Amino acid sequence: QVHLVVSGGGLVQPGGSLRLSCAASGGFFSIHAMGWYRQAPGKERELVASISSGGGTAYGSSVLGRFTISTDAAKNTVYMQMNSLKPEDTAVYYCNVRIKRTQWEPVSDYWGQGTQVTVSE
Repeated sequence: QVHLVVSGGGLVQPGGSLRLSCAASGGFFSIHAMGWYRQAPGKERELVASISSGGGTAYGSSVLGRFTISTDAAKNTVYMQMNSLKPEDTAVYYCNVRIKRTQWEPVSDYWGQGTQVTVSE
C-alpha cells in the first residue's frame, strides 16, 4: 500500500513564499516521477511542476521562474518551493507520484490529499 503524506500550504500574502512537501511510503519497487498539480475553484486540475527520476523537470508556464521542484530520493520526498506568490496561485495543490509497485507492474499514479494554498492580503 502506497501512502503519500503532504505538508505545507496555508495562507500567505502576495509576494510571499510557501513550501510544500510530499513523502511517499509503503511497499513499492520504484518511483518514476513526482509532481504537483493544482485546482482552483471552477477550473480544471493543471500541472504545476514535475520531476522525473532522472532529474528532468517541467513547469507550468504561469509558475516558471517562481516555483522550484526538488526531491530527496533517500526520503522519497518531493518539495516545491513557491516564491513571489500571486493571488492567482490560490488553489488546492495535489501531490502526484508515479510508482511501480513491483518490477512486473506498470507505472501507476498515486495522489496525495490536497492542501489549500491561499494568497491574499
